Amino acid sequence: MHYEYQPQQTVRAQHGSTLRCKTWEAEAALRMLENNLDPAVSLVYDELIVYGGAGRAARNWKEYQTIVKTLTNLEPDETMLVQSGKAVGVLRTWPHAPRVLIANSNLVPAWSTQEHFDELDKLGLMMYGQMTAGSWIYIATQGILQGTYETFAAVADRHFGGTLAGTVTVTAGLGGMSGAQPLAVTMNDGVCLIIEPIDERVRQKVREGYLDEQARDLAHALELCEQYRQARTGWSIGLTGNAATVLPELLKRGYKVDIVTDQTSAHDLMDYLPEGDITAVLHLRADNPTEFRKQALASIMQHCQAIIDLQAAGAVALDYGNNLRGQAEKGGLKVRDDNGQFLYPGFVPAYIRPLFCEGKGPFRWAALSGDPQDILRIDRALLETFPDDKMLARWIEKAQAKVPFIGLPARVCWLGYGEREKFGLVINDLVARGEVSAPIVIGRDHLDCGSVASPNRETEGMLDGSDAVADWPLLNALANCASGADWVSLHNGGGVGIGNSTHSGMVIVATGTPEKAERLKRVLTTDPGMGIFRHADAGYDIAQRVAEERGVQIPGQA
Repeated sequence: MHYEYQPQQTVRAQHGSTLRCKTWEAEAALRMLENNLDPAVSLVYDELIVYGGAGRAARNWKEYQTIVKTLTNLEPDETMLVQSGKAVGVLRTWPHAPRVLIANSNLVPAWSTQEHFDELDKLGLMMYGQMTAGSWIYIATQGILQGTYETFAAVADRHFGGTLAGTVTVTAGLGGMSGAQPLAVTMNDGVCLIIEPIDERVRQKVREGYLDEQARDLAHALELCEQYRQARTGWSIGLTGNAATVLPELLKRGYKVDIVTDQTSAHDLMDYLPEGDITAVLHLRADNPTEFRKQALASIMQHCQAIIDLQAAGAVALDYGNNLRGQAEKGGLKVRDDNGQFLYPGFVPAYIRPLFCEGKGPFRWAALSGDPQDILRIDRALLETFPDDKMLARWIEKAQAKVPFIGLPARVCWLGYGEREKFGLVINDLVARGEVSAPIVIGRDHLDCGSVASPNRETEGMLDGSDAVADWPLLNALANCASGADWVSLHNGGGVGIGNSTHSGMVIVATGTPEKAERLKRVLTTDPGMGIFRHADAGYDIAQRVAEERGVQIPGQA
């Protein structure tokens, strides 16, 4: 980690309107990198780990310092190249070209295994970027919150008469992103029991406001679940324990679970904590990685089997984590039916894909000023721009009431094709008129409508069988470069582990200038348009209809 280069002062994003870089675009990249590492935001600050097990913002502290220096000196017509967390070159390009191009964790397909990646990581040649960790657009748990909220709302509509009131959801994992599940369930008026092996992570989520209460033990947790189930009141309970132990115990007790899912880091066996005393487990990981992986896989299989068994007992089951089913399958557990379909579905094919077909996905923005009032002003503009969107209005109301600002103030909402361009121009106009006090960073998750190929999650069960076709995220990255994004990233393995996904990210900064307005129009049309291209090509009627209605040009489509 080259700790000798770790800054003496704790890294946090600079606030205000004073530039250290030569452009707001480079300054924005620097502040978002700093924001990713802010200890209030990141998972393991000293190791530059942001979230998702081992997702880093930079390869090590030496390379972090080089990136900072390079961004500070970057000319308005230069582009910095970042290879797996290391600045490797500066190119003379154009003022309208990206200021930063990032490639993280990418390996030639035949070598794209966790084992080969780990060897390169140990040699200091690569890092794992997850999705938004290594692309510097992470905004803490809120980043996936609305998507999680939309998912549970869809579950409520399909299975529980439009509300989760009176239901209990059981899930697991309280890492960086995982506070989204308990809060999303309670936003839909349900009760959530979430299991986490590390006690301090449970306490942290209670402090942050993503979790309502910590249970003393399982008996206390179930007592609380029943109390709030009977009251039909949204409430979330954190339990220190291991899902591989607790879920089978729920089955043994015959406890009624309405929904079962997970948000665990199972994509890398080194990040999944197996059953046992937590101190001993953490020592085992440090002292005997081989045995640790063996025990982790055994616990994953037990965890996954319990979800399948709870489904058989009547629970609605859905995968929401980081490749739990895929790892269990590698261990020999039967997780598919005779037709090759997973025994319980991922959240995207089950509940979210129709939104992807409309070009909808997680659109986010952050206030470079550091002033929460800038986000609240944009919230008002959002509701004024889309006055008839009742779901959006409900989301903003709940987000303002329940979602804390951590690090740079930020917001996320799901917007579709046409909506992103429209609202991006609204934000740019607010900057131009001085109604917000500094430029606004606009980006998204890599989990978006046209930016990811991930057969065990986002592209599971595609209509035409194109689950593993990775051309789409590659085209997405190229198209965003051509359209004028400010930084573009291309990663391997986010969400589900090395070799299991390819995905791309996009960021553009609303600086208030007419020139940036033109780029916003193009980028925020191009980017969601990739989702419509991808799903229309796969044969989805919704995407084909949206393309026709909104003038999306698809060669060969009548």
